[in-house]
Amino acid sequence: MNCTEASMTALRTAGDELADATVAELFARGQVGTFNTLMRYVSTAGAPLPDGLPDVAREYLDATSVPPSWVDWGEMEKARLFFIDNNVHISTALSFASMPACYVVPHVAKLLSATHGLKYPSKRMAETGQFTVYLMQPDAFEAGSRFIPAAQKVRLLHASIRHHLIREDRWDVGALGTPICQEDLIGGQMFFSMLVLDSLHRLGIHMSTEGAEAYYYAWRVVGAMLGVDQEAVPKSLDEARQFLDLYMLRHMGPSPEGAELTRQLIDLYEEIVPGTFFDPIVSALIRYLVGDTCADWLQVPRTPWDTVVKAVPHLLGVLETIEDRSPFGAWALDRIGHLTAVFELSSLTRGRVMHYAIPESLKEEYGISNAVPRTHRWTPPAATVRP
Repeated sequence: MNCTEASMTALRTAGDELADATVAELFARGQVGTFNTLMRYVSTAGAPLPDGLPDVAREYLDATSVPPSWVDWGEMEKARLFFIDNNVHISTALSFASMPACYVVPHVAKLLSATHGLKYPSKRMAETGQFTVYLMQPDAFEAGSRFIPAAQKVRLLHASIRHHLIREDRWDVGALGTPICQEDLIGGQMFFSMLVLDSLHRLGIHMSTEGAEAYYYAWRVVGAMLGVDQEAVPKSLDEARQFLDLYMLRHMGPSPEGAELTRQLIDLYEEIVPGTFFDPIVSALIRYLVGDTCADWLQVPRTPWDTVVKAVPHLLGVLETIEDRSPFGAWALDRIGHLTAVFELSSLTRGRVMHYAIPESLKEEYGISNAVPRTHRWTPPAATVRP
């Protein structure tokens, strides 16, 4: 697969045919409120669908109730073990690299500012964290799991935002293409997979090539469940690097919305961190992981911790070495990581299950364990040159 300006521009006109048709029918028949109410009772895979669910929604849920036929379950198990081994580091990367990366793409930042829910970053981060936890459960794709219903609802959420922006003529399709188009969906998939792996490497986390590849593979499966065109998705980490580099070169830049969303994110995590002494480490971590240029675009404040945080990879490297050499050390650090991740998610959700729903309107002010030996450590593919 070879990404070019032309191939990526073509992806800007495509949405998600199945989900878009479902949402359009729900709005046309005035059934969105009924759908949202009933879907609050659908939280586990395999559960009977509630009576009164609109026919078009029932057909959509039936059609999207199983994972892709091509899934390699051995790779998915490797990905799950990789997540268990690195859960706190992955949470850090998602919070302080992946989310700011979304904000550094101006049209994505504008879009994220378009719904009432995303005005509150704790909801956004809680939904992202909860979604990832659901994905990495041993029974994620079996009856009783929460991942498949969550994926089905997120896919409809994307379609509803496309519906509102286009129907209300609040999106310049000629200049920007379809809102939440296939290029942006794949770009988001890269932020939550390739960019996370880059961030773990930058933090000094020890990863095997097999673990990194499995984690990326799991997000390919997620993309398929979210309606991403698999013909256009990079299949390997080398191809992912090419796509991500070109995507960022095509779109990244400063925007008022990006700076505002970043400020909300920083404020959120400063509230979670006990006391105030360590508050600046939030900004410092973001700046370290996304780089000074992007951090300046996002108006991430500079702090004395900017220098201190550069020692984090060395500290983590020592801990990773202990984990590599000692089974007890590996168990202890995994438990600490698990408890830290649970604390972070519980702080964001306040103990609640986050529900995904189709927004009936948008904001008025919108403009535009080590199963794989950790030897032969993974090195990220080199940056590509723009064609």
